[in-house]
Amino acid sequence: MASIYSALDLRLDRMVAVKIMHPHLANDEEYVTRFIREAKAAASLSHPNVVAIQDQGWNEGGAPAVFLVMEFVDGFTLRELIHEKGSLGVKEALRYISPVISALVAAHKLGIVHRDIKPENILIAKDGRVKVADFGLARGGQSSATMTIESSVILGSVSYLSPEQVQRGVSDARSDVYALGIVLFEMLTGTRPFEGDSPIQIAYKHVNERVPAPSSLKAGIPSLLDAIVVRATDPNPDKRYASAVELESEIQRLQRDLDPSNRQLSLELDVPPLIKEERTKSRAQKLRGAVGIGAPVISTTISELTSAREKDEVATSKKSSTAEIKRKRKLSKRVKRNRFIALLLVVALTYGAFHFFFSGAKVAIPSLVGLTQSQANSTLATLGLKSDVAGTQFSEETKKGLILATEPGGGGSVRVHGTVHLTISGGPERISVPDVSGSSVDAATAALKAAGLQVGTTSQEYSDTIPKDMVATTSPAAASPAKRGAMINIITSLGQALGGTSYVGLSADQALNEITNAGFTVNTIYGYSDTVAIGMVISQSAPTAPTANKKSVITLIVSQGPAYAYVPQVTGMSEAKARSAIQNLGLLVKKRVIGTRRNKVVISISPKAKSKVKPGATVTITLG
Repeated sequence: MASIYSALDLRLDRMVAVKIMHPHLANDEEYVTRFIREAKAAASLSHPNVVAIQDQGWNEGGAPAVFLVMEFVDGFTLRELIHEKGSLGVKEALRYISPVISALVAAHKLGIVHRDIKPENILIAKDGRVKVADFGLARGGQSSATMTIESSVILGSVSYLSPEQVQRGVSDARSDVYALGIVLFEMLTGTRPFEGDSPIQIAYKHVNERVPAPSSLKAGIPSLLDAIVVRATDPNPDKRYASAVELESEIQRLQRDLDPSNRQLSLELDVPPLIKEERTKSRAQKLRGAVGIGAPVISTTISELTSAREKDEVATSKKSSTAEIKRKRKLSKRVKRNRFIALLLVVALTYGAFHFFFSGAKVAIPSLVGLTQSQANSTLATLGLKSDVAGTQFSEETKKGLILATEPGGGGSVRVHGTVHLTISGGPERISVPDVSGSSVDAATAALKAAGLQVGTTSQEYSDTIPKDMVATTSPAAASPAKRGAMINIITSLGQALGGTSYVGLSADQALNEITNAGFTVNTIYGYSDTVAIGMVISQSAPTAPTANKKSVITLIVSQGPAYAYVPQVTGMSEAKARSAIQNLGLLVKKRVIGTRRNKVVISISPKAKSKVKPGATVTITLG
């Protein structure tokens, strides 16, 4: 879908990662919607193990370019680590998989399903931090669709797709659990559970075969870890862990069993308060301590002391005077009154607590962006919530009729039986380009600006119907839909041209000589072409140059070859051979070195082989 570049944020002076969608996909609304969904899904997550999304936008003029600005993670992927080590030890594998599960726990609690968990999307920074990247296939758990409506193309990497994604094209949190199980299997054994000559063969095995226990391929794996992998990869989603939350508790229990001395601090480790009997013992010990070491042991019990005190109180009460008895009666009335007031306070506090914890309870809202209104209502109804439409806004990335935003947003909360306010997308705003043919350039400029458009470049071409210097046409043409603020190029008329010879497809030297000898002035412009050979004429301003007006200037557009180069396949080559193959295509080479192997070869390349890049682009090779 996109290329990722490291870049410098000039405002904050920091390194960032910029993900730019390929230009040929930027005109496809389905791809753009899915691309923007990554930003919204990841931005709604605030978790130390999720790559942070810092900005998003698109190019409003010129070539289409949709981009994300992300946190820059300086390190390597889990795929590279597995490739270098072959397989990981049990404790090492658990140390890397635990942060990934923690990130998905946060996502699943918000109703977000990643749908593309694989080692390539698990980043490991040089300082040891683990980050989950690429929420480009993420979607709210309630919508669950995995295949595009138009093409029914299954998304995600086939080696990590759950059977329900392959068979029915649906996914939920349990699909992420399945992918986590496959990743954990690969970390422990160094290989994927299923291999095949084609993706369809691998997908077939995921549907019809069980993932074996890791211990069947590698000895020394605990039986509890075997059971976790087998349950997480069960073909029946109902038999798997319901979400990453359940899987996390199992992994934590396994880690405690493997290393009991390294348990994390919990409330259970806090010192508990002394109970009543302990406080009584403590007081008795202090009493004995006050008597002193070696003193006779006091044999009088607490009950005996209490009984003696009660007898003294009875004797004293008999000696009380009549005035004393009256005073105690008055005191008794005051005590009753105080007790009544205390009872009222208890009732009020109980009612307030009940109102706060039950009537005032709140419900967390899942992400609803990208759903239809009926899907959103169904999702909210299961939570006991209602919705209303707060308004409609135009959107370039969200289709008309889908949810553009909510108030509160995903991850927020409202009271039980509360209302969530929906903003519905009106789809992309499009303006019909006005017809300004036959107008002067000034009048055409004013008309385009009045329509909410901007004027781009001005060029010329011959016209049989439009007078010279008047506007012949525009690009895009009249009545074409355009974004608000889009650039509209004006093409003015050179007047009528007479019949003659076309030099399109011929040598530029031949065209230049013949047109010059015929008495015309030639303006040569060079441009890229994937179909016309270097040095050949792509087009000319007047297709009938030799017999046109002798005062005319003929413009020739000459090919300088393709605008892009294709990255060669250099995996397995030495550094010297790989560098030579890449540089011969006019590309720059940057290398990364990992591992301790002496005779290193290329183990990976970025952008990947056969990717289309511009001349002069940098290709990174990883040696290991």
